Amino acid sequence: MTDTAPATPLPDGQALAALIAGKLCHDFISPAGAISSGLDLLKDPTAQDMRDDAMGLIEASAKKMVALVAFARVAFGAATSSERFSGAELGELVSGLTEGGRATLTWTVADTSYSKAQSRALVNLAYLTMAALPSGGVATIATRTDGAALVIEGLAEGARARLKGEAVAGLAGQPLSEGLPGQWIQPYWLWLTARDAGGSLDVQAEEGRVVLTAHMPN
Repeated sequence: MTDTAPATPLPDGQALAALIAGKLCHDFISPAGAISSGLDLLKDPTAQDMRDDAMGLIEASAKKMVALVAFARVAFGAATSSERFSGAELGELVSGLTEGGRATLTWTVADTSYSKAQSRALVNLAYLTMAALPSGGVATIATRTDGAALVIEGLAEGARARLKGEAVAGLAGQPLSEGLPGQWIQPYWLWLTARDAGGSLDVQAEEGRVVLTAHMPN
């Protein structure tokens, strides 16, 4: 009989905060570094012929940083003092973060108001749907009501639509056994958001197609 190693425990408290902080730092470092590089070029007297390129780099990176912060405030934090968000507001957050990627976002979310928990589930689910299309495709995000529940659905369709092993584990509320914690924490956070609100999360993945469905109390 072969001994089986105990499953890695799920993060709690400080461990969960550390994983989220690590992901945010990873997301922010690229645009922050690009802004720093652009500023260095502006200060370099031998690189004045690259001034326009440097300004373009700074502008694009600053825009990306602002989009990341705005998204993170709703996806991971307490956001603002607002208790509810409109579908249009949430759509702008997601499109601002995913703009320039290979996948196309189709936002068919009802432009009604959503609670903080619903908004958090919606933007995270939308982001992960886009992330399931590394080689391009179409990500369709929609909402509908089903009795007392709000149904949030993300459909990713593309030639290489897929979920990484870390994402599959996180979306099922399972601990990370191998792989990168940074690719596990956001899927797990979506599962945790749905569970803590009294909802549920369903995942279907097949060749060229991934469907994420969250049921949230309405």
